[in-house]
Amino acid sequence: MPSTSPTAVAQFIERWEKSGGSEMANYALFLTELCDQILQVPHPEPSGTDTAQNRYAFERGVTHKAADGSSSSGRIDLYKAGCFVLETKQGTFAKAKEGGTVLDFAPSASPQKTGHGKRGTASFDKVIQRAYNQARKYITALPASDGRPPFLIVCDVGHSIDLYAEFSGTGGQYERFPDPVSHRIQLADLQRPEIRERLRQVWTDPHALDPSKYAAAVTRKVAKALAELAKSLEIDGHEPMVAAGFLQRCLFTMFAEDVELLPKNSFLQLLEKVRASPAGFPVMLSALWQDMATGSDFSTVLLGA
Repeated sequence: MPSTSPTAVAQFIERWEKSGGSEMANYALFLTELCDQILQVPHPEPSGTDTAQNRYAFERGVTHKAADGSSSSGRIDLYKAGCFVLETKQGTFAKAKEGGTVLDFAPSASPQKTGHGKRGTASFDKVIQRAYNQARKYITALPASDGRPPFLIVCDVGHSIDLYAEFSGTGGQYERFPDPVSHRIQLADLQRPEIRERLRQVWTDPHALDPSKYAAAVTRKVAKALAELAKSLEIDGHEPMVAAGFLQRCLFTMFAEDVELLPKNSFLQLLEKVRASPAGFPVMLSALWQDMATGSDFSTVLLGA
């Protein structure tokens, strides 16, 4: 993962959090600096006269075809083939921000820019939803040869980046990524290395973020480890059916811990405790399973772990 200095991130945030209400003037510069300074990925390329060759460019042209045979043109704010369609808007704060302090707008002879509206209001939420819908239409208007990108992005310039994903390649429903709670990346979140890495992968290797591939890889790894463990138990003279039953109980106990039927990390801590004295493992595990079988609200084994 490329290293971005905390100073560079802080300067980027300070520079852009003051902007507002000027999407057309700001969006290309914001996204270019995001690529160059924060994500350290190639920025968009110059647009040429052949639209089909504009595979990573601002203002990528598309043609919408209606059922009656008519057509209309549109332009994607930022397009990267095989990666994403990105639509931008830019709102304003309900109050001005200066030096980290929120201030009421001072009277001025010139009106304040409001752009697409004030952030945090219901009307601006509708603007973001319309941007999502607009990006969806652009995706369906892309030529079949381009395929359907795995990510749809809505960016409130200088404020937030919303991620939506659809990994099947069919252009179906794009869902909030990685989940409905954390799909919105605020400008300040760019200070977190894992967030920068997530965005970097959206730009460079989006399918690496497909949770089904991660789950499949983990499943294969776990299955291999369990097979090796089962084989070692059989070599030590344990009956295959007894070994299988033991492993099933262990897996269920791990599941119970994951869904917090058992206290979080309690089984893991128990295993770590008996690692140095494995002779005590059968005794402690038997006691734990007895507590689980009877539905006890209190386990001295886990308390001791």
